[in-house]
Amino acid sequence: MALSQENENLRDEVEMHFIASRNYKNQDKIVLALGSLEKALKGAEKTEDIKLIIDCYNEFSLLYYHLNKLDQSVLYWDKADNLLNEMQYPYGQAVHKFIDALYLYEQQKYYQANYELDKADQMTNVRNLTLHILLAKAFIYLELPKYEEALKNFNSLIVNSDDIEKDYIAARAYVGLTILKLKTGEPENSLKYAEAGLSLAKKNNFYNEILELNSLLVEANEVLGDYENSLRYSKNIIGIKDSVYNVAKINTEAETADKIYLNLQIAENNLKDKQIEDLKASGSRSAITAILTSAFLTIISLLAISLYRNNHIKVKTNDLLQTKNTELEASRDAAVKAMETKTNFLSTVSHELRTPLYAVTGLTHLLLEENPSESQKEHLKALKFSGDYLLSFINDILQLNKIDADKLEPVNTEFNLKKVLTEVISSLQQSAKENKTKIVLEYDENIPKNLLSDSMKLSQILINLVGNGLKFTKGGEVTVIAKLLNRIEDTATLYFEIKDNGIGIDKDQVTNIFESFEQGSIQINREYGGTGLGLTIVKSLLGLFNSKIHLRSELGKGSSFYFEIEMGCKNTVIDDIPFEIYQEDFEFTGLHLLIVEDNKINQVITKKMLLKKDMTCDIASNGTDAVEMAYQNRYDCILMDIHMPGISGEEATILIRKFNKKIPIIALTAISLDDSLESFYAAGCNDVVTKPFKPEVFYQKIGENIFTTKHPLT
Repeated sequence: MALSQENENLRDEVEMHFIASRNYKNQDKIVLALGSLEKALKGAEKTEDIKLIIDCYNEFSLLYYHLNKLDQSVLYWDKADNLLNEMQYPYGQAVHKFIDALYLYEQQKYYQANYELDKADQMTNVRNLTLHILLAKAFIYLELPKYEEALKNFNSLIVNSDDIEKDYIAARAYVGLTILKLKTGEPENSLKYAEAGLSLAKKNNFYNEILELNSLLVEANEVLGDYENSLRYSKNIIGIKDSVYNVAKINTEAETADKIYLNLQIAENNLKDKQIEDLKASGSRSAITAILTSAFLTIISLLAISLYRNNHIKVKTNDLLQTKNTELEASRDAAVKAMETKTNFLSTVSHELRTPLYAVTGLTHLLLEENPSESQKEHLKALKFSGDYLLSFINDILQLNKIDADKLEPVNTEFNLKKVLTEVISSLQQSAKENKTKIVLEYDENIPKNLLSDSMKLSQILINLVGNGLKFTKGGEVTVIAKLLNRIEDTATLYFEIKDNGIGIDKDQVTNIFESFEQGSIQINREYGGTGLGLTIVKSLLGLFNSKIHLRSELGKGSSFYFEIEMGCKNTVIDDIPFEIYQEDFEFTGLHLLIVEDNKINQVITKKMLLKKDMTCDIASNGTDAVEMAYQNRYDCILMDIHMPGISGEEATILIRKFNKKIPIIALTAISLDDSLESFYAAGCNDVVTKPFKPEVFYQKIGENIFTTKHPLT
């Protein structure tokens, strides 16, 4: 018990050395940083905790990389790699991938570096590392260049909540934003970010950042023609180098780094010497060793001759491979650029379509609320149906594009499958009634109550398949089948089948029914409508689960779609509590909101929807006005559009959060493919409502955020 407590104390001490080392590194106190890591390694070796030792090697590798001593950095990277090959340690592997990405970045292999960072991000949820990954990706985006993505990452990092390096990460983000604004021809904004970053760096003694930001201020002032300030910052740089980067300091750091590296090499050599001594059991063994050594040297000589003869062939082969690699890289870059162009086009088109669609659906809702005549009501319902159909079409195209662009990945969460199936069926009951069709659930009760998989994407698959069955079945039956095929420890294989007795599919069409915009024939498309994308989405989503969709069908007798998915499961039991969405009636009267929206029609619609519930509002047409109005007035909530000219909704939110942490901010936006919900929340938004939206969702979100903020639940 005492030994266990001692090891626990040692582990805590090692963690403290890690934190101290990072802080010293950030302040350019390299000797102290190296000393802290050396203490950490000795403590980790005492505990005999392999994971802690891996962490030490990774930290040494990062520090030597920072010192631009790549040989030593690679040595520690290799030592960590050897230990990681013998055990599973996700965090250690994530840091390892992160270091690998830094090496690739130095070699200007930006796409490969970004790929390694994505893999590292999937391996860990440790906040400090994920923030450094986000920071590294932002600097990669500067080089590609992908300025919009870089801007999102840097903005979110300025307001990070890291426990260890909050200010350092923010300072690096300010450096990135300064470079970004210089690259995009916005020197005035670059000055603003550089001065904010310099203030933060000086406060924390981040000398490298102080030097870098002064250099950037020299460049920005030169671009603006302000040579007086440019000279002032140039003098600052000279002063910093004289005081911080003196010869004595550099020599001391180099000597300390080399000493620690040498100590490690000596320790390893001593270990090898000890192993050799243990093997010397007798004199005869020495004689045998001498003979073997002679033979070994002979073989080495022969190999050297062979290698020399083959060297010319190898050089020629390498030249050929280099040429081919260059050609392949050019082809890959062209393909990536084409995919990005397609993605950006669809993202822009979707946003441009959603904005007028918000006006169509919003005005339709308002008109239906104003007691129209029966003839008007009929036309308005037709208009509402058309708007819903168009929105569904846009969503389908975006869903496919997200999958094609590798922007979707399955996320494991714990869920109850029976509840998911019940909710899917419940959501489609109205469609079933319209076609006078019954939905039947056949559920295997042997399926574990609590499963681990992506329930949201599974719901999308089932909604598409059941909806497809209902669409082509009138006055019939659609059956949803879920069975447990087998269970091995914590893994269960489930079988799903959705069958109907509708029109069926001709054998000639079975092979291409899963292609985009394909419904079997033009006649079927005209009679039944739809985009023809539902089954394509199902096929693509199942690919994320390493599964495939299969089909049995007979023309005139119906169709059966089936697939299998492996899921995680646990032995514990979740209480089978019926799931219900609780809709609360809020009292909105007297609330005063700020609408931030650049589109005039959308301003009118949102304002009228608020007035319907006796709420008042002010309107800001851009982000700059929104920040000023939020500072000067008191509002119960802010409805923030994201895409606006000038500063975006995210930037406006970041600025508002600097002086008002409490006011609820709801992102009210026509979300595009590249938008990241995480970046909205990182900027300071409390919630997100996508346009066009259902009125009941709109009011529910406002009520939840305002009244939960004012009266927190206990």
